[in-house]
Amino acid sequence: KDYYYLSVKALYTVGYSTSLVSLTTAMVILCRFRKLHCTRNFIHMNLFVSFILRAISVFIKDGVLYAEQDGNHCFISTVECKAVMVFFHYCVMSNYFWLFIEGLYLFTLLVETFFPERRYFYWYTIIGWGTPTICVTVWAVLRLHFDDTGCWDMNDNTALWWVIKGPVVGSIMINFVLFIGIIVILVQKLQSPDIGGNESSIYFSCVQKCYCKPKRANQHSCKMSELSTITLRLARSTLLLIPLFGIHYTVFAFSPENVSKRERLVFELGLGSFQGFVVAVLYCFLNGEVQSEIKRKWRSWKVNRYFAVDFKHRHPSLASSGVNGGTQLSILSKSSSQIRMSSINAENLAT
Repeated sequence: KDYYYLSVKALYTVGYSTSLVSLTTAMVILCRFRKLHCTRNFIHMNLFVSFILRAISVFIKDGVLYAEQDGNHCFISTVECKAVMVFFHYCVMSNYFWLFIEGLYLFTLLVETFFPERRYFYWYTIIGWGTPTICVTVWAVLRLHFDDTGCWDMNDNTALWWVIKGPVVGSIMINFVLFIGIIVILVQKLQSPDIGGNESSIYFSCVQKCYCKPKRANQHSCKMSELSTITLRLARSTLLLIPLFGIHYTVFAFSPENVSKRERLVFELGLGSFQGFVVAVLYCFLNGEVQSEIKRKWRSWKVNRYFAVDFKHRHPSLASSGVNGGTQLSILSKSSSQIRMSSINAENLAT
């Protein structure tokens, strides 16, 4: 039993460490490039921050509860330990709510034609960070007055625990409904003749001719590549939405805490610890907009470096003198402007 828990702890330690590094890198990239600053990426950045805080809170909680290997953390009852548990529950709850915000934002973006993103982002921020603050504060006050035992890491009082678990389960189920709605909208858009040509006729004709009537399949010019392309687009959208919305948490959403405890630990702690890494990869590192911006900056840096080296070789006296790069560029710009003005004056005199 001890070996099992140590294995799970090692697994989620690796997962949260990987997620922490990848999410921090993704945050630096999104903050560094101004062209990536938009409402969609701002929501992604808040989600990244919630994942980062969740990983940090897990490491802090393990450091406080399991600081002494021989000690029993069930009998620890200090203010520091309770404060750590409050912070931990706040980070986990805010992470769930920002997953909910991601689903709500995408659903609203697909449904509404005119979408005031800036005004909605204000309410998204209040929901994502404010709701967990209220719920965790109420839980801490109730726990302090009615169940002030241990380090608040055991949730024997089910009624008090539902102050936190209830909103989390509610956000998960609403996200699941939004997920289904988004998939339906994506199917409708893939079937729409206005998007990507006559994909509706291609899709349904291919399904009918190649699957419903296999004997007559050779009589029709059914392009299976077109069908597979549309299907893969839908499958890719679905698989991208699952880690973003946290739909996999619905597996143990309504089950009691003591039921399937080992499976829950592996599923939520072990596999869930890598969710931040998956989200960072899908929505930053594999983002075409991010990749194009990084490539543009890289090309710009190479061009500037090439001209700087070329200027140094062409004008060694200026490069070796105390004139800085900005002064050199100003000299070049002034000389070029003077040459241009002299040529214009000469043309005026000639006419």
